[in-house]
Amino acid sequence: MTLLKSFEDLDYSEALESNKEAQDWLESNNRRFGQLINGKFVTVKNAKLIESLNPSTSELLAHIEIANSEQLESAVKSARKAQPSWEKLGGHGRAKALYALARLMQKHARIISVLETLDNGKPIRESRDIDIPLAIRHFYHHAGWAQLQEKDFSSYQSIGVVAQIVPWNFPLLMLSWKIAPALAMGNTIVFKAAEQTPITAMFFAQLCNEAGIPPGVINMINGDGVIGAELAAHKGVDKVAFTGSTAVGQSIRKSTAGQGKKLTLELGGKSAFIVFEDADLDAAVEGLVDSIWFNQGEVCCAGSRLLVQAEVAKELHLKIKRRIKQLRLGKPLDKSTDLGSLVSKTQFNRVSEMVQEGLNHGGEIYQACDIDAKGNYYPPTLITDVDSSHPLVQEEIFGPVLVSMTFRTQSEAVELANNSRYGLAASVWSENINRAMDVAPKVKAGVIWINCHNQFDASCGFGGVRESGFGREGGKEGLYEYLKPIGLELPDKTSLISASLKPKDNVIDRTLKFYIGGKQVRPDGGHSLANFNADGTHAVYVGSGNRKDIRNAVSAASKASSWGSQSGHARAQIIYFIAENLSVRESEWIQRLVTLCGVSKKQAKAEFDQSISRLFSYAAWADKYDGAVHSAPYRGVTMALPEPIGVLSQIAPEETPLLSTISLIAPAIAMGNRVVLIPSERFASVALELVQVFETSDVPGGVINIVSGNKRELAEQLAGHAEVDAMWCWANQETVTSIETISATDLKRLWVHHDGDRDWLDPEQGESSEFLRNATEVKNIWTPYGD
Repeated sequence: MTLLKSFEDLDYSEALESNKEAQDWLESNNRRFGQLINGKFVTVKNAKLIESLNPSTSELLAHIEIANSEQLESAVKSARKAQPSWEKLGGHGRAKALYALARLMQKHARIISVLETLDNGKPIRESRDIDIPLAIRHFYHHAGWAQLQEKDFSSYQSIGVVAQIVPWNFPLLMLSWKIAPALAMGNTIVFKAAEQTPITAMFFAQLCNEAGIPPGVINMINGDGVIGAELAAHKGVDKVAFTGSTAVGQSIRKSTAGQGKKLTLELGGKSAFIVFEDADLDAAVEGLVDSIWFNQGEVCCAGSRLLVQAEVAKELHLKIKRRIKQLRLGKPLDKSTDLGSLVSKTQFNRVSEMVQEGLNHGGEIYQACDIDAKGNYYPPTLITDVDSSHPLVQEEIFGPVLVSMTFRTQSEAVELANNSRYGLAASVWSENINRAMDVAPKVKAGVIWINCHNQFDASCGFGGVRESGFGREGGKEGLYEYLKPIGLELPDKTSLISASLKPKDNVIDRTLKFYIGGKQVRPDGGHSLANFNADGTHAVYVGSGNRKDIRNAVSAASKASSWGSQSGHARAQIIYFIAENLSVRESEWIQRLVTLCGVSKKQAKAEFDQSISRLFSYAAWADKYDGAVHSAPYRGVTMALPEPIGVLSQIAPEETPLLSTISLIAPAIAMGNRVVLIPSERFASVALELVQVFETSDVPGGVINIVSGNKRELAEQLAGHAEVDAMWCWANQETVTSIETISATDLKRLWVHHDGDRDWLDPEQGESSEFLRNATEVKNIWTPYGD
């Protein structure tokens, strides 16, 4: 009995990782860091400083200089100057540079791990065993993609200068997620670390020089949110990649509106952790430990919303309480510690206040131990007896706090999981693989884990939907975020067709109606606009839409959600049918294009033939645009599945009206989306004349909706509509700026262009996989196997 009691009372002894080497390195740099600009470390004697503190002890680690506007300007110019030669170096040359960085990070992995823990407060076990190895993996993986770029991405080129801004929760790992793919694809970088955790970024900056990275290819600046905002809005930057809060992501979307920048936003989350009655409850508890109590819950994709089937809720809650009592909360450098300190006193106070204020709305709290405010140690926490509207259920806490609700049926679980403005990740726990694979596609999130959580790898894309942002990082899909198609140019403003208007002939008025919900509908306001032929004579009247017409069109599209669940083969048959019905009216359409657009019969015939060909192409792709199985280093498969976005609004360009309209609608519906199209103002009648073809082609009501009118006004209505999931737009600078600004409210996914940016008759520009990628969201589903 004495021996058994000794085992029961067994406790861990303190096993501190030495920080001497890390402290010596900080001393060797005089505990002060400036900026890396054009390959040189730049310091300013009287610069404003930020104190980088050890959050568990408040020990000063280093003073960090805040970059000024002149230094930022110099960093951007250095990146711009270095970019052409870095791109011309070729994939093999860049692969060698990334490989050198990976090898150096491996060589210094121990000191980097200790620096990360000192600066961030996370347990040394997590820095040493998870963060740093995965950061190294990203550089190795993307060295391979650099080597393969010229073969696999031959029709793409580098974007140019990329601004990258990362948060404080995974400092070096986020750095690797951003820098490795951007470098691999030939871009140059201006990087900003979080003001709370810049130390490992400064260590990496020294490795860049040791690895022989050419001056100006990687520039690193430090500072607070002000300099970060200035970097994102800088007109010398071609792309912004940001990870952080939703509020800051919205601000970046607004500040970059109209600048033509490509954006990747990986933002907040409130991820569901769904446990069914047939789940292995002990495994689910360990999954929760790896989910919400990993990194002290300071994880954007933490499973912070536990949804448990009512029949097993009481049992699971008891198991959770017993398990978190065993978690060790304490010194981050102790190799026996499970949870370290929160990143700062500010974050500790935020979590504490948020929980206390939330409990005013109800709920029962259980905490594994007392709060230790001195070391910023917040205990593992479980909150039960809350409903889906509770503030702690809806808002991201970003701490070790799990909020639990129950459900009764599978459909209710999906409904609760989707009852959030976020859509970053979720996990599904069930021993029934059929159930798990049925639920996974129904949950609106970019990443789904089955019987696991917080699995990451460089080979697999990561990113969200809704207010969790847009774009993907990691995997092949993440590389496209740092590329642009070759050959697209800014338009010649004089090239668009115009007509000299002439008095109307004595002909019978003809007014084309809208197409909404499978029916021809008159405009709500009763107003019409005249369309004219190329010679200035009157052609036809078209409706002039308003806010209510847009509302009706979006509502019809929303109700047609079953289109996305149809098989690709079924969608292909309808697109083929559209092509068939359009082809039998060839002579009529060629004459219409000649009269309306003023092109020759030969040109009209070429546009018509390409329209038929484009319909055939996207019908072919409807059941062939497959996903991928990623080769992640674990026992399982990670499936990257392209899913329809949902309701996709489209603002059509002003040239080649038949072909461009087909080129927008066809890929969108082929991938399972429902479309609300605003046609060209000059040639609105072309899209509305197509209604007769759609009506005879078995297109389900609501799949295609067309509203004509003032392009900018209708585009703004769509950009602000909450039920529109994404938007494609070809328009002038003013319209593009406006919709990018408005869309920041709900962070709609946008694909915007200026009129005349491409030759629609060229299949390389008007018909490519780029259209299919922008018509889909890639959902990565992680499915482990084995016992």
